[in-house]
Amino acid sequence: MRCVIARFPFDLVKTDVQASMKGIKPEPVVGESVIIGRRHYPVKQVGEVITRQDRRDFTASEVTRAMTRLGFTCRTAPSLAPAVMLTPIAAASALLGTPALLGTPAPV
Repeated sequence: MRCVIARFPFDLVKTDVQASMKGIKPEPVVGESVIIGRRHYPVKQVGEVITRQDRRDFTASEVTRAMTRLGFTCRTAPSLAPAVMLTPIAAASALLGTPALLGTPAPV
């Protein structure tokens, strides 16, 4: 399959991508990933191996698009939970723990 990554055309075949990633240890996944065999690889690592270009030369979406078209399973970065805005007093209370109820003995 012909695809363009970082303005350069590449003819990629699924078996060639699998063969080129065979002996490579996956880096920790923090963003988007692609499953090749049983391993989860960061998309940028796969792009660097198959294109032999620096990771700064292409985007993760370019490689994700190419890997999806080849039939690999790609996963997006997990969405972060929305930050809860606390008042300064609520934030301080959360750091100190919940206050003991009146009339109950303090733990020893």
